[in-house]
Amino acid sequence: MDEAGTIRAAERAVWEALRTGDAAADARLLADDFLGVYPDGFAGPAAHAGQLAHGPTVASYAITEEHLRPMGPDYVLYAYRADYTRTAGAEPEAMLVSSIWQCQGGTWLNIFSQDTPLTGAGVP
Repeated sequence: MDEAGTIRAAERAVWEALRTGDAAADARLLADDFLGVYPDGFAGPAAHAGQLAHGPTVASYAITEEHLRPMGPDYVLYAYRADYTRTAGAEPEAMLVSSIWQCQGGTWLNIFSQDTPLTGAGVP
């Protein structure tokens, strides 16, 4: 698998962990110094994986509008649109996600992620 395919697969593995409630799988994909930037604040790897303590947080998801940008040796920015539902039957939601992946010892790990909910409001 090429680098772009590896990054896409790794990001989808994070979503699959959220869909199945697999905190251990989620944690394996995050760097020790992972930083998440979310509408409710900052999160480290323990908080990101900890959200799965009571089971899955996502019922379904689709990733579209993908953009991959190399950021130097061993770093890739992956930005995309995520359409998802939190629980079966819930109203669909959408957000733009920007994730930075770093190759550490031959393994790609997520070091940064920012989720921006799509609100329909224009840029001021």
